[in-house]
Amino acid sequence: MRRRDFLLSLFSSIILAPINALAALWNKPAFEATQLADATKHLTIDAEIISLDIKIIAPERAESGAVVPVEVISNIANTEAIAILVEKNPTPLIANFMFSNGAEPYVVTRIKMAETSEIKVIVKAGNQYFTQVKSVVVLENGCG
Repeated sequence: MRRRDFLLSLFSSIILAPINALAALWNKPAFEATQLADATKHLTIDAEIISLDIKIIAPERAESGAVVPVEVISNIANTEAIAILVEKNPTPLIANFMFSNGAEPYVVTRIKMAETSEIKVIVKAGNQYFTQVKSVVVLENGCG
């Protein structure tokens, strides 16, 4: 009986270790923030520099806010993270992608938008934060 308990305990710790590591990266307060300023505060972003080295590819007009395709390319050296935010969403922080070991700072995703708003991208490189925005007109509400 002890052997079975030991093996079950060992198995559980092996399985749960990666999940616990991912949970440590999860920034719950930032993702639950209802204001853009609060989301950026929880991401520990104090000052942002507008940069043309961030390219946001998204439609000018989205037929439905339920599925808005977004592509982000960062040409900023040593990009560590790309955050996507939509100010007029119930929770503005949509995603926060982390990059390491020279991974290409490129993201393609689909997001929900509650209404016409700007998509704001914040790129972290070293101790600096760079930003760019793109306005998208939403014809039909996507967050309901």
